[in-house]
Amino acid sequence: MIAPVVSQEWLVSHPDVVVADVRAYLDGRSGADAYRAGHIPGAVFVSLDVVLADPPSKERGRHPLPNPARFASGLAACGIGDDTTVVAYDDAGGAMAARLVWLLRILGHDAALLDGGIQAWRGALKTESPMPASTQFTPRPWPAEALADIDEAATGVFVIDARAAERYRGETEPLDPRAGHIPGARNFPYLGNLTDDLRFRSREELRGRFADIADAGSVISTCGSGITACHNLIALEYAGLGRGRLFPGSWSQYSATERPAAVGDEQGS
Repeated sequence: MIAPVVSQEWLVSHPDVVVADVRAYLDGRSGADAYRAGHIPGAVFVSLDVVLADPPSKERGRHPLPNPARFASGLAACGIGDDTTVVAYDDAGGAMAARLVWLLRILGHDAALLDGGIQAWRGALKTESPMPASTQFTPRPWPAEALADIDEAATGVFVIDARAAERYRGETEPLDPRAGHIPGARNFPYLGNLTDDLRFRSREELRGRFADIADAGSVISTCGSGITACHNLIALEYAGLGRGRLFPGSWSQYSATERPAAVGDEQGS
């Protein structure tokens, strides 16, 4: 498979790649509007809410994994087929686009994040939307070995939380039923994977960040609703530490139950 993070130079040298714009916001702004205002030439828009998640529910959280048929039909409509290589970007260092890349990669599909996102694009943006060619993306079940459920997350040996420190510590909670975090989870905010200009840190720096993790296979990654948790999973793979598992419901599912919550700091960085 291709590396999980690629440069603009790599993208330009691979013209057959489909570029996916996965901008999405939690503050009411429209990712589709941002796309229409200007996107990387040739990019298609992939909706987080329509393609990369099922409708929210108390039982499954704010961004449940999409039904495989929903995912497949949404990608096919964007011109992404079974043999298409995908490079995805957003304007938040890959925070949203990581969901698409991770879902594709666990299915064995070549996909990567564009390092630096749209801000790093050295060229003019376009407002014209391409007309994707008709294609087929075969629905496949999500691999069980890539996922963890709520019981495993509650008792996991190494659970990491990608949310900002103040949400992890329980000082604020703007989105979910309760503040705090899963007891025992360690805080690794996804922004710690990035430099100030929203590019990925070097593999050596990432291995230092995750120094307590010898093999990502022991890791269960969480966040608010299973989106930025994918960014930490991409970072672990990019660092050469292997693949961890995602708890898709994350805090949005956990906090809607009566399970105990923790506040304050636990080991993490």
